[in-house]
Amino acid sequence: MSKKLILAVVGVALSVPLAAEAHHGWAWTTGENIQLTGKVTSVKLGNPHGIVNMDVEGVSWRLEVGPPSRNQRAGLKNDDLAEGIVLKVDGEPSRDPAEKRLKVERLWIGDQLYVLYPDRS
Repeated sequence: MSKKLILAVVGVALSVPLAAEAHHGWAWTTGENIQLTGKVTSVKLGNPHGIVNMDVEGVSWRLEVGPPSRNQRAGLKNDDLAEGIVLKVDGEPSRDPAEKRLKVERLWIGDQLYVLYPDRS
């Protein structure tokens, strides 16, 4: 095997755990919950989880909602999350206070509550 091929294989092998950590687990969160209310500015749903960007008093927050199956189990339809709607969310923020990112556990559209992670209180 050439040195370039060996280096490429090693590079890929080392990057796999980093990519997996980026999409699995919630180690990046504080473990504490906060609530935010704001207006949705963009939505991208899908796997491994949906991303909703929301303006909260002039600050852009990245909200990570569940994957399609979890959202569906909570009763949330893709059309429910749309640009311009007002959301109230409850979840775990990033450990880095400069990173405006939230793992959403519960969300409200109007008076309707959607519980994405029922095992959390």
